[in-house]
Amino acid sequence: MAAAEPGARKRRPKGHFAAAGRAKRPRGGGGRQLEAGMRGILITCNMNERKCVGEAYSLLGEYGDLLYGPEQFSDHEERLSGSDREEDEDDVEAALKKEVGQIRASTEQKLRRFQSVESGANNVVFIRTQGIEPENLVHHILKDMHTTKKKKTRVILRMLPISGTCKAFMEDMKKYTETFFEPWFKAPNKGTFQIVYKARNNSHMSREEVIKELAGIVGSLNPENKVDLNNPQYTVVVEIIKTVCCLSVVRDYVLFRKYNLQEVVKSNKEDTQQNPSSVTEEQNSKVVKPETEEEKSSKEVKQENKNQGEIEAEPKGNDALTV
Repeated sequence: MAAAEPGARKRRPKGHFAAAGRAKRPRGGGGRQLEAGMRGILITCNMNERKCVGEAYSLLGEYGDLLYGPEQFSDHEERLSGSDREEDEDDVEAALKKEVGQIRASTEQKLRRFQSVESGANNVVFIRTQGIEPENLVHHILKDMHTTKKKKTRVILRMLPISGTCKAFMEDMKKYTETFFEPWFKAPNKGTFQIVYKARNNSHMSREEVIKELAGIVGSLNPENKVDLNNPQYTVVVEIIKTVCCLSVVRDYVLFRKYNLQEVVKSNKEDTQQNPSSVTEEQNSKVVKPETEEEKSSKEVKQENKNQGEIEAEPKGNDALTV
């Protein structure tokens, strides 16, 4: 048997490159990309997007069913899933029917309650939503986890509701937010607020310019809207990925640890240790402070005077009792 030549390359199986290409597709993405006009939930994770999508579907499905009832699928989709197993794939007519059914099913999937789409950034998952309010659902999840302190995820870090999206250009953002902010900030509505900004795979937007312009729009809707960077009523979340701007206005951003699912389940004791300012004035007033030397000396003098007065009063009492 002839020895292999030193410079010869090893041939790979024909399906190797095709399989590699398929592996790069995001789970549930199917070529769908995050784009302006979508609503949903932006989720960050640590290096494991596939597992993050699985956790997201599980968590959102649990609370989605609780708040909105079980998701209803079409009769066609149910019949399709049951009949596919009975079809003979070798039959040409059956194969054509199956292909047509899959096309219809893929179209109907767009109407599902939760659907993962390609976000356009590493370690970021976007779950498009249909028929629900993302901010209400995510707030309910975080409120429950904050109360019970029960950890429900391993790889999901932050979960941010996205109530609206537009193109990530300043003029588009200004035009869009003039109406988007109205439910929270247009008179007679008002509140304290802060703006948090994050850009990924985008270099043409300026953080300072975006915050300045959006804060100006909030102020124009009602002059009584005031900035509060410590504990605002509302936090305007601005997440830019490539050419898409994701927006939301959320409550309890500080209380829920910036909507971080890993941090929000920490115990109250840890919360107090990390944030000493959370101790109330009433609790402070009950703290026993050590006495100073002057206070001790003054206290001893008062006690001595009191004892002396009692000794001087005794003879008068004895005189009165004398017969």
